[in-house]
Amino acid sequence: MEDHDRQLRFNVIEASGISLHYAEAGPKDGRLAILLHGFPEAWFAWRGVMAALAARDYRVVAPDQRGYNLSSKPSSFSAYALDALAADIFALANRLGGGTFDLIGHDWGATVAWRMATIDPARLRHMVILNAPHPAIWLEAQKRDPEQHRKSRYVGFFRLPWLPELVLKARNYAALAQAFASSPRRDAFSDDVMEQYRESWRQPGALSGMLNWYRALLHFRIDLPPPSSIAVPTLILWGDKDDFAEPSLAEASARLCADVRVRHFPDATHWLVHDQPDDVAQEIGDFLRTGPCS
Repeated sequence: MEDHDRQLRFNVIEASGISLHYAEAGPKDGRLAILLHGFPEAWFAWRGVMAALAARDYRVVAPDQRGYNLSSKPSSFSAYALDALAADIFALANRLGGGTFDLIGHDWGATVAWRMATIDPARLRHMVILNAPHPAIWLEAQKRDPEQHRKSRYVGFFRLPWLPELVLKARNYAALAQAFASSPRRDAFSDDVMEQYRESWRQPGALSGMLNWYRALLHFRIDLPPPSSIAVPTLILWGDKDDFAEPSLAEASARLCADVRVRHFPDATHWLVHDQPDDVAQEIGDFLRTGPCS
């Protein structure tokens, strides 16, 4: 077990009608920073970043989001509307005493962050987005951009009933494990790490819960904010070798923000936090310490 694992604390709280399991590091009286994972991960995707931010005296909290690992897994896809997912994290922050907080999200976790910045921007001191466009930007791009449409084809499959669960569970979750194959950092996905992922996928209801995020996506309206209307100071970090999203979506999303900086990582993949963990932790830590980007 690594040193930062020994410093982790775990808890479960009731938030917005469900149970949320989370990991925590750093001083309890530190400035609150919440880290939101994506598909098909869990809280432990953030371990390295948690250690780096805790060392800077942040109170760092990484939940298993609804449907994942040790958190509640409602059976209806309607329970996975973006507003419900955002409400979970606001409720978590409330329970932790965070009137305002910093928010960092990757993949689907960043999609939740985008929504939170629209619902209640005054709650967010800073927002960091890793490899996830604003959902309205993504919806438009996958319709109009042939390359983005190609990269998004898996979403249609994930939205089917029951069949994706069978495929993803087959051969000890081989298809889910294969999702990480593009990362050049094979040590980041060692046998021990992958067994931890598989254990999270084995949790009762987890596969359906994870997939229900996709099934809910197109059933609820997602409006495109006006340019420069998202007021939260925002940092967008983007691994350009992303198999699932075009790098140009970073700039398209940035245009929605009033105060934003974008950094591209030309040699990193969708799994940026694993590919270049030290650089990512440095970028996030430095950004949270600053005022507005401009």
